[in-house]
Amino acid sequence: MPYLIDFPVIGEPEVGYISVAENSNHIPFEVKRVFWTYGTPESIVRGRHAHYTTQQVIVAVAGRILVTTEMANGTIQLFVLEEPGKGVYIPPNVWHTMQYSANAVQLVMASTGYTEEDYIRDYAQFRKTWHRA
Repeated sequence: MPYLIDFPVIGEPEVGYISVAENSNHIPFEVKRVFWTYGTPESIVRGRHAHYTTQQVIVAVAGRILVTTEMANGTIQLFVLEEPGKGVYIPPNVWHTMQYSANAVQLVMASTGYTEEDYIRDYAQFRKTWHRA
């Protein structure tokens, strides 16, 4: 099930902050890939897919990102990411979409390298796949 992760926030307003994500302490998988998105217009909805095996943690390092998830049982959750010290864990077989505020920067840590075969990009196929489970 998707859930929020609180990362350590170290620092003070006078000098700034640092947050840390370590595999053994904060991320529930070994990170194999890191990518980031930026410059996404507010009217665009990204994501629109699920993964067969990949796990992800999504962080809004700048701006606000609305992450909507749909579980195999039909449960829908909305996560509002607007603090760089918080992330959302996305397990496999969870449909997810993201919408961004102006100047938002999204950082994603993934459990696998990129393979197109791991993606379920068609919503009807996603529903068909999880209904068989």
